Amino acid sequence: MAPQAWISRAMTPAAASAQAVSAGPLAGLTFAAKDNIDAAGLPTTAGCRAFAYTPPVSAFVVQRLLDAGASLLGKTNLDQFACGLNGTRSPFGAVPNAFHPAYVSGGSSSGSAYVVATGQADFSLGTDTAGSGRVPAGLNNIVGLKPSRGLISARGVVPAAQSVDCVSIFARTVATAVRVLENAMAHDTLDPYSRRLALASEPFAPAFRFGVPATLEFYGDRAAEAAFAHAVDRLQSLGGVAVTIDFAPLAQVAALLYESALVAERYTAIRSFFDAHEAEVVEPVRSIIAAGRKYSAADLYEVQTELKRLGQQADAMWGAIDVLVVPTAPTHYTIAQMQRDPVVLNRRLGAYTNFVNLLDYAALSVPSAVRADGLPFGITLIGPCGSDWQLADLGQRYHHSTGLTQGATGMPLPAMHAIAGLRKAATVRVAVVGAHLSGMPLNTQLTERGAVLAGPAETAPDYRLFALPGTTPPKPGLLRVGAGHGTCISLEVWEMPLSAYGSFVALIPAPLGIGTLALRDGSMVQGFVCEPEALHGALDISHLGGWRAYISLLKTAAS
Repeated sequence: MAPQAWISRAMTPAAASAQAVSAGPLAGLTFAAKDNIDAAGLPTTAGCRAFAYTPPVSAFVVQRLLDAGASLLGKTNLDQFACGLNGTRSPFGAVPNAFHPAYVSGGSSSGSAYVVATGQADFSLGTDTAGSGRVPAGLNNIVGLKPSRGLISARGVVPAAQSVDCVSIFARTVATAVRVLENAMAHDTLDPYSRRLALASEPFAPAFRFGVPATLEFYGDRAAEAAFAHAVDRLQSLGGVAVTIDFAPLAQVAALLYESALVAERYTAIRSFFDAHEAEVVEPVRSIIAAGRKYSAADLYEVQTELKRLGQQADAMWGAIDVLVVPTAPTHYTIAQMQRDPVVLNRRLGAYTNFVNLLDYAALSVPSAVRADGLPFGITLIGPCGSDWQLADLGQRYHHSTGLTQGATGMPLPAMHAIAGLRKAATVRVAVVGAHLSGMPLNTQLTERGAVLAGPAETAPDYRLFALPGTTPPKPGLLRVGAGHGTCISLEVWEMPLSAYGSFVALIPAPLGIGTLALRDGSMVQGFVCEPEALHGALDISHLGGWRAYISLLKTAAS
């Protein structure tokens, strides 16, 4: 199956100016736009040929990104009129999954996700009303950032349901998505739903509380169920405390999106075109939009009141949690399965997404695992309106802890970047040389306190490393012996919140302790040291250069 990801391509990548491309904050980055977002000179089809028009100016958000130096490659396929979560509802063809072409890509921003996952663009714009900026991300091993409503202007975007629409961002890393959001967001007085929002500037606490639904539905997909269980474990290893929450109010809100008078807004969005060209709209999009005709104004007021009631119930959870965590999508379906049962299976893909915009929450979908069958699994972090930077900070830490590669490209994740919108908490640099290294048994004592890996390093050539006898788990002792008597020992430097440092030091048993280490680059850092008396009978392993080499040697000998 040939991937139908692109609808139109620019003859040459569109850019605002040579100066912006060379010196702007997004210089060097290429992007694509979902084809319900205007780009000057390229047709906007919204996935419907009869609807197509060529705008003279770009959407507000597209122009901002061009002015920041990004280059636009073209327009991408979508579920027609952004109505769907699966990527098969387009007369331009179904967009396949980037990992397995028999499976759906997720929608409606299907093409935007595919071109990022496969490395054809650095980032892309989608839209998200019911999960269209998240489901395709989860199904393709990329990041889907759905900002707080109104943070990015939707002027120049063909609406799906204008009061709850969001322009969304797809990228292969959280850092890139954040960089794009920083340049895309701006108040726009010509967009009736644009807002000035004060975003939370404090990161979540090291022992953040994350909500997990009391009941979860995976529709028989054991691989997805196991992947989410592992995600909960991983969040706990990062310092999170799991809190069970009642998902019922959220599920009831989700049902309202398509099963109440709220669907009338989808009809309103394209009313004049739809009334004149209904036959040009594909099924089941046609039936969904047509259903909006039957509701009265009284019906709409009634459901809006019900939505407020359910919102009050749902918002009670924020008193017990900092962030809600759900599967981005509960399962995968093949394109053939989706086409045989397009309404029921599509609704299932939105089980954990449909409520978010209706309740004015922010959300970030991040990759979590590639299952044994080769299909990606993602989780979504959800927070109150304005929690965008907090979600990005936690999402980046989580994504990098998975060891996954970028999308379907096979490229490793780059180094993490600080989230500029967050105040930097006071930290202390701690060097670890043994059981606290990444992947080692005691590393969780760092991550559960919110410590972040700053990078590998080496001691000055003044140290010797010993394997201490009788320690569980096995631990080394690092001793400074002076110039000419030691060697450089490999270690890792971690940035730990100062507020968590005391509880970490309290865990260190004698004869180990914390002292000041000299690094090869001349800097000084807090790190593990050992009392000299404890080294009697210890094995000098300095010649191996570090603890990882010693553990590897032990494993080789055991096998």
